[in-house]
Amino acid sequence: MNKEKRQMRTAESAFIVRDTLNEQQKPEKRIEGYFAVFDGTYEIAQGMTESIDHHAFDRTISGDVRALIDHDTALVLGRTTAHTLELRIDEHGLWGSILINPNDQDALNLYARVERGDVNQCSFGFEITEEETEFRDDGSIHWTIKDLNLFEVSVCTFPAYETTEVTARSAEAVQIRNKALEAWKQRQAEAHPWLKKGGAENE
Repeated sequence: MNKEKRQMRTAESAFIVRDTLNEQQKPEKRIEGYFAVFDGTYEIAQGMTESIDHHAFDRTISGDVRALIDHDTALVLGRTTAHTLELRIDEHGLWGSILINPNDQDALNLYARVERGDVNQCSFGFEITEEETEFRDDGSIHWTIKDLNLFEVSVCTFPAYETTEVTARSAEAVQIRNKALEAWKQRQAEAHPWLKKGGAENE
């Protein structure tokens, strides 16, 4: 699998909205919730699952990350370097707080939809830099993402893996199974050299 390819993962989240006063005693609106969790498993497709290591975001959380609506780069809700997006890591996952721009109607509309419960999905865009692959006895494959580059977090309407993500993981699963089969054949040949010799004599 191409680790340089940007990917997305989406799941439901318990987003909340808050109306507070800032340090200047001016009202402000925020959308807050978890964009990724550590204690869950993402099911990509049948026989393929994925989880996120508790330290996967450690290196990247201090970078320049945007908050978007449905991964649309034209609909920016906040940004870490502008201090309008706050991100932090705890035992549960990657938590974020988005400061809503009162002059941005798209942001205000999204705030109202989250407040009513019409929108409650979250997502993040990233690239994998390190992962572990587990080929299980039942034939399923599980990936644990150990390290990544985080580009953006999104408040989304539909929680789903992109088709390209499933296709990429499926292709990787086929490669892993093929490698496992070849490794098994090699072990059998080393353990029973007479099989290889006998096969050669019978040709």
